[in-house]
Amino acid sequence: MKVKVFLFCILLTVFSMSSVFAAAPVITADRQYFDISSGLHVLSGNVHIEHNGRVVTAGEAKTNLVEIWGSGGITFTQDDINFTGNNVYVYFPSNSAKIDGGVTFSRPGIAINAECADFNWKSKVAVFNGNVQVTQNGKSWRTNSISYNVISNTVY
Repeated sequence: MKVKVFLFCILLTVFSMSSVFAAAPVITADRQYFDISSGLHVLSGNVHIEHNGRVVTAGEAKTNLVEIWGSGGITFTQDDINFTGNNVYVYFPSNSAKIDGGVTFSRPGIAINAECADFNWKSKVAVFNGNVQVTQNGKSWRTNSISYNVISNTVY
């Protein structure tokens, strides 16, 4: 019985460790250090952070592995979804990214420009605000605010 309990504990430890490492982001940058006082990884120069199929690139960023604050010509990419802007805030527990500073969104068949955007990768809905310009299927229009569903490819 003790052997079975011991083996169960070993297997539980191995499986839990592998899932923790699988969820860890891959981070590269020209310069990086860990700021002990803030608990943040501070990154600068060609920042590239990849986590569960989502990629953030930036000139500079800070992360605590749950949140990312990026600035300096950022991109946020997942599959064929591409956002660019000046700043990004990503919060993994709520499945959300906030992009501002001249946001450009593109994917096949649609392009949207706005002052800022919020994207939830669980619901697959992006909300664009401020001087929004949409080009879809050869038609262009402007509005103050618009939502876009990535799954249904619909604007509302």
